[in-house]
Amino acid sequence: MINKSIFREYDIRGIVGDELNEQSSKLIGYYLGLEAIKRTNVQEPVIVIGYDARTHSPELFNYLTSGFNKAGCKVLGMGMVATGVNYFASFQEFDGEKPNASVMITGSHNPSPYNGFKITINNAPFFGEDIYSMGEEITNNENMIIENDNTYKEIDIKSIYKNYMIAEFAHLKGMKQKLIIDCGNGVADTVLTDILDALELNYDALYCEPDGTFPNHHPDPSEEKNLKDVIEKLKGDYEYGFAYDGDADRIAFLTKNHNVKGDIMALLFAKTMKNPVIIGEVKCTQIMYDRINESGTAVMYKTGHSNLKVKLKELNADMAAEVSGHIFFNDRYYGFDDAIYATFRILELIQNGMDIDKEIDSLPKVYSTEEIKVETTDEEKFDLMHQIKKNLITVGDDFPKILDIIEVDGVRVIFEQGWGLIRASNTTPVLVTRFESTDLEVAKLYETKLNELIIRSKNELSNSSN
Repeated sequence: MINKSIFREYDIRGIVGDELNEQSSKLIGYYLGLEAIKRTNVQEPVIVIGYDARTHSPELFNYLTSGFNKAGCKVLGMGMVATGVNYFASFQEFDGEKPNASVMITGSHNPSPYNGFKITINNAPFFGEDIYSMGEEITNNENMIIENDNTYKEIDIKSIYKNYMIAEFAHLKGMKQKLIIDCGNGVADTVLTDILDALELNYDALYCEPDGTFPNHHPDPSEEKNLKDVIEKLKGDYEYGFAYDGDADRIAFLTKNHNVKGDIMALLFAKTMKNPVIIGEVKCTQIMYDRINESGTAVMYKTGHSNLKVKLKELNADMAAEVSGHIFFNDRYYGFDDAIYATFRILELIQNGMDIDKEIDSLPKVYSTEEIKVETTDEEKFDLMHQIKKNLITVGDDFPKILDIIEVDGVRVIFEQGWGLIRASNTTPVLVTRFESTDLEVAKLYETKLNELIIRSKNELSNSSN
């Protein structure tokens, strides 16, 4: 039986062997191939496939390729690459052939037994309802036999990408600032240190060797505990630190004094752009929106790399950002999340004289919580959100005064001194909350009151179903 839960909002993901295995992966390749033929109107579409450092990624590549070949597609294999390099390949030509679709085989920052597929067709994310309906078709045909046929053409995209980056950022050559980078045994260093070396930058690197068992720390730079080695180095004479997740589409950037989140990075980049149009997700600090709106336009949109990429193209915005470190440059780049490219754009800010710490210290002081997860179930979470929205309309006098409720993704409740967010995660059985205020005690009050509302809504929901 193929487990339907592998078909998720932004990608396909599951435990290898149990959920992602020979049969399910071949069928995914086959039905994706049919989708590519239909959507591109090309008889034999060209599919570029790369994979991350996980031990089972090459095996999944073979299964997927068999499925694509069965569907009548042509596969170009790029081997082990970063997700940004995979996306980049979709915009290139190989012996006159332009890719029509791409698959990145990656478990991103999930534990090592997991793996998955990030998909684009016509340079647009394949996600949401498209993934769910394809999953439906696959589970209805799960016994279909697909023979082994891992015929593919090898391409050297890494050299093309490195040459592009070295040319694009030639002006950074010889920068003196001392950098420390942590690749987390993911795939960042399939290209990164070659580019740093060619630009003669002053750096040291940790855990560069791709190793899908992640022996040194979990490859999730949004968790402070995974940055401890970089933080330790910054106590010495290193000036800036960079860390990457397992497939190098998310970045952590640190100075001696700050762990600079994605929303603050967006604000810093916006300062260098004329009339910037920047998209943020619902978890971004209000400071980002307020400051960018002084010189340009800040747009609040749904969380999720696929959602933000679609909105970025729709508005032809300059960039988009998630707090977690997905940074999407449409200004001078292709509009996808690439942590390696983002590294060099950050270095540009520094080379051009921006004092990052001073800029951040000059911002209004707010108290923000990290993302706080409230456990629920995949079945319950959206009903629970509906109940929360209903209850927000009838809160009592003991509730902080509500100025506005933004429902672009869950509810972002605007209060007099800040805001609170409750949204259903699209990838896990949790509600995600975040709270922010100009006053620490008030931030705690918002957190308390909205948590009480969640508990009340949960109880009402379970009583009504009993």
